[in-house]
Order: sequence, then C-alpha cells, then structure tokens
Amino acid sequence: MKGQNKEKLRALSPDSSSNPFDVLTEEVVLKILDYLDNDEYPSARKSFSLTCKTFYFIESGHRKTIKPLSAELLPRTLHRYPFVSHLDLSLCPCVDDSTLNMISSTWKATLHSINLSRSRFFTNVGLSSLFVNCSGLVEVDLSNGTELTDLAASAIAEAKNLERLRLARCKLITDMGIGCIAVGCRKLRLLCLKWCLRVGDLGVELIALKCKGIRSLDLSYLPITEKCVKSVLQLQHLEDLVLEGCHCIDDDGLSTLEQSCKSLKMLNLSNCQNVTHTGLSSLTNGAQQLQQLILAYGSVVSLKLPKVTSDVAKCLHTFSKLQSIKLDGCLITSSGIKALASLHASIKELSFSKCLGVTDEGLSFLVQSHKELRKLDITCCRKIKYMSIDSITNSCTSLTSLRMESCSLVPKEAFILIGARCSCLEELDATDNEIDDEGLKSISRCSKLSILKLGICSNISDEGLANVGSYCSMLTELDLYRSMAISDAGIAAVADGCPALEMINIAYNGKVTDNSLISLSKCLMLKALEIRGCPGVSSIGLSAIAVGCKQLTVLDIKKCFNINDNGMLPLAQFSQNLKQINLSYCSVTDVGLVALASLNRLQNMTILHLAGLTPNGLAAALLACRGLTKVKLHASFKPLLPQSFLKYMEARGCVFHWRDKAFQKEMDPKGWKLHFGRSTEVP
Repeated sequence: MKGQNKEKLRALSPDSSSNPFDVLTEEVVLKILDYLDNDEYPSARKSFSLTCKTFYFIESGHRKTIKPLSAELLPRTLHRYPFVSHLDLSLCPCVDDSTLNMISSTWKATLHSINLSRSRFFTNVGLSSLFVNCSGLVEVDLSNGTELTDLAASAIAEAKNLERLRLARCKLITDMGIGCIAVGCRKLRLLCLKWCLRVGDLGVELIALKCKGIRSLDLSYLPITEKCVKSVLQLQHLEDLVLEGCHCIDDDGLSTLEQSCKSLKMLNLSNCQNVTHTGLSSLTNGAQQLQQLILAYGSVVSLKLPKVTSDVAKCLHTFSKLQSIKLDGCLITSSGIKALASLHASIKELSFSKCLGVTDEGLSFLVQSHKELRKLDITCCRKIKYMSIDSITNSCTSLTSLRMESCSLVPKEAFILIGARCSCLEELDATDNEIDDEGLKSISRCSKLSILKLGICSNISDEGLANVGSYCSMLTELDLYRSMAISDAGIAAVADGCPALEMINIAYNGKVTDNSLISLSKCLMLKALEIRGCPGVSSIGLSAIAVGCKQLTVLDIKKCFNINDNGMLPLAQFSQNLKQINLSYCSVTDVGLVALASLNRLQNMTILHLAGLTPNGLAAALLACRGLTKVKLHASFKPLLPQSFLKYMEARGCVFHWRDKAFQKEMDPKGWKLHFGRSTEVP
C-alpha cells in the first residue's frame, strides 16, 4: 500500500530536484498533512499547498475529504483532487443531475460517503448514475429531500454496499420505495426515516425482514403501529431505536409483543402520547443491554399530562446497565422519584428539564442514591432551593454538567457549594439565577469549565467575571445575555484569560463598548459573537473583531445602531469564514451590503429595517452573494423586487422568509421574560 502511495505521488509531482523540501521524506510530509486535517486550522492546508509545486501536488493526492463552498467549484475540485472518499455538499444548495454525473464519473473508484442534505434540484436520474458508478458508497445523507419520490428510492437500491442512509423529511417516499431499498441495500446498519410521513408498517417491516444487520433505526413521527414494531424487535443487532412522536403506537398494541430486542441499548419514546408504563414494560421486556431511555414530552402518559410514577420507574429495575434517563417535560411524582432512587443501575445522566413536581426532598433523596451522576439537567425546576444544591454537590462530586436555568428560588449561597465541591465541572448553565460574584469566584475553581451560561444574572459584575478569566482558561462558550452589570473590564478579563473562547453572547448589555470588542479580537478561536442591542459598540469595535477573529462564522449585530458601512468593509476583507449574519436595525446601506457579497461562505442573512437599503442595492447584493441559502427580509421589499429576480434566486437554492414586523424603537420591547418564553408571573 505504501509503495502504491509513492507511485501515486510521483505521478502527481513534477521534477523537483532543486527543491529544498526534498530533505523531507514522503512519510514526514504526509504526517504533516494528517496533522493539518483539523478544524482548528481551516486554512492551513491551503497555505501548505501554496508553499511549492511539490507540496501542491502532494496535498492534492492526500486530501480525502472535500466540502466545496459552491457546486460551481466542483469542476476544478474534481480535476485537482482525484482520490476523494468523503464529499460534503451541505454548502451547495443547487446540485443537479449533471453535477452528480460528474461526481460519479470522477470519483467512482474512491467515493465512500456523500452528504446531499442541503442540496436540491437533482432527481432519480442523477442518483441512479451516482449509485451505479460509485459502488463503494457506504454512507449517504439525503435528508430534506422533500421532492424525492419512490423513483429516487429505487435508484438508492442500486447502492449494494450502503451501510448508513438518512432520509429524514423525504415526505414523498412511500412503502414501495422503502421496499426497493430494503431489497437492494441488504448491508444497511443505520437508517433514518424521520418525518417520512408516507412510510407505514409495510415499509418498516420490509426493512426489518431484509436488512438483518440494522443497528440504528429512527422511525420518528411515522404513522406506524405495533405491527411493524414486532418485526423491528426481532432484529438481533439493533442497538438504537427512536419512536418519537409515533402516536399510533399504544398500550394495547404493545401488549401483544412477546419480547423486546435483547441487543437494544437506546430507546426514545418521546412524545408517544398513547404509551403508559404498561406499554413501556411490554416494549422493554428482555432488553437487558438498555443503557439510555428517553421518555420526554408526552411519553408514559396519563390523560393529558405525562407523569412519571412509581409504576413507570419500576419498569426500569431490571436494566442493570442503564446509565441515562431523560424525562424532560414530565410531571414527576414523589413516588416516581423514590422508585428512581431505588434503581440498582449506575446512573450517569438524569434530565428533568421543565419537569413539574421536582422538589427539594425528592431530588435530595434521588442524588444520594446515585452518587456516580455525571450530568444533571434541572432546567426550570422552579421549586428547588438551597437543600437540593447542597445534596447534589455533596453526593455527586464527579458532576461534569449541571444545567439549572431559571431555578429562581436557589439562593446565591448555594452557588458557592458548586465551586467548592464539584471541581470536575465542565458545563454550568446558571441562566436567570441569583448567582453573584462570590458564587462566581467559587465556580472559577472548576478549572475544566468549558461552557458557562450566565444570562440574566443581574447580581454578577466585572469582579466575578475577572475570576473566571483568571482560572478558567479552557472556557470555550460564555453567555452573558442581559447581565447588565458587566462592562468592558469584565470582558477584557475573559478575553485575556480564555484564549480558547469560541462563542460569547453579550447581547443587551448597555455598558459594553468598542473596548470589549477590541479585547475580544485577541481570541483567535472566536466563531460566534452576539452583540445585539449594545448601543455602545460601533464599526470601530467590529473592525477589530474582523481583523483579529478570522474564524468568525456567526455574527449578530441587530440593533447596534452605530454600526454602519465602515464596519462591513473589514468584515468583507477579513471574515472569509462568516456563514450567518443579522444586520437588522443597523445603519448599513447598499454599499455595506454589497461589500458583504464577496464572502464566499455566507449562507444566512437577516436584513430587517435597514433605513439605508434600497431595492436595487438589495438585489445587487443578493445576486453577488452566490452561496446564500436563506434570507429574512421585510415584506415591504417583496413587491419592489422583480419576480424574475426572486425566481432566479430560488432556482439558485435561496429561500426567502418574509417578515411583516413593525419597526421597534425600544431596544427589547417584549422584555427578556418573553424572550425566554416566560410569563410575568412565576408559578
């Protein structure tokens, strides 16, 4: 194999006897390229290939994974990279049959996987060419193919070696098409049919009958019954089964099942509104390998409200390998909590997000029985107080993730316990809580902390944030939404001490100015920045971000009224990785918008209430921005833009979302409580 690689590289490389890099052996050069195959260095391979002609040709032969910015670039890509095995076209909304023909003829001997989940305009003809020629394909993602029919499914059936197939939201494919896939693709290991609304019991039964090696099966929101479930449970290698939103499955039907799948490791029954503990017991009978159970939002239902009772919990007692239980959106009864506490399995993850009925007494009793817990989600469990946090931190000292947004009755003193006792913590969501600087000082002891969410925490200030900057050097994500005591000094401390920072949200903080952005410009790994509603920032600060943070992909500057065209020009020059931007209510005009059109990776734009924007300027910018897939515009522009222009943009793969929102003078007119989906009264 190594000799074959050398021959390939010699065939690709010109005579380079005078090249100083000849002292490097082929193995060393290939090792360097392997190291550069890292998301942390997105432009490194390009720089490597531009070093000299030899490196250019070696890099061409070494690259196996391609993610082109546009389908128009594929002809050049096909010529330069002859050994591609993984092709990701998720940035190419317009992929037609001729494009698939080119791909199948060039990489027919090497292509192993292709992602077409965001692409349109191809038909069964192009798919047939792809699957017939590329016999080595093992993974295909055709999710969101809403126009694909059974003819496309018939083409997929030509992929005899296919192992992983995703067809989520392919709403026109029926049992007939799935039957073709079942007959043709006998080697399938993973199949996703989520939201394939025309696929019923027959299609799923055919999959279970013909594809005996299935390990992962997603049947979410299919109109199926227990009839096909019986066949599915006979799959001897099935490990992951998702039945989310399958409303036709009920207790009566499940009671007819003789046994569950013995190899099953993960079961998702979320939003199965007709399944109670009786059906759950029937479905999991004999599933001794079960490790994860998801019963969120409507599963194990009693009347209208999903309840977790002792009967539900008792169903889980036989699963000695169970590690993760997610009960989001359910009503947890005291008897249910006690039954969960009595489980003999070593539970590592519990999720009670938005669960009613979770109390101090119940939660304290539960965590004392499961001291090996690593992840706990108690988001919006509004009844818990100091007692719960005391018990959690005292019992579960190895906790790595604690999500407790809107636990508003937890006092500030409780947060000191988190830092003092849970030194392994990597994620903390304390959004909308009473945490103060003392609590933040304690939490900063968690040196492994990488995700910290402190939105709507009015008691924290720069002093507390300075401790985070000093001791949490591994921080990658920080949310300070509406923590209005934070100013430039706190942001500077984080920027100085957290060089790995990738995402920060400082929206609606009136004390934040350009100085904060200048500080953040030193965070070279920054990918997402949200500064909406910060009146103190201007184009000066944004320019610093553009120059310093070249990996920036998501930017929200909505209602930053002092940002104008002067901020767009540096973005256009330096932010070549930008994919998504919200410009609403800014002072950007036609000039700035047209400048942004030079960003090749830009896909998603929100452009509402730009006073300096004209129909002609808007049309010019959108035409020049060839990678756009989604644009939000005010409805007033719709009659002002030619229909031929709109049709052309849609044919290119761009989807318009028209909004008829009135101009909002206030910075945040609905208030933060409505922003988080909360009423003004706390139950």
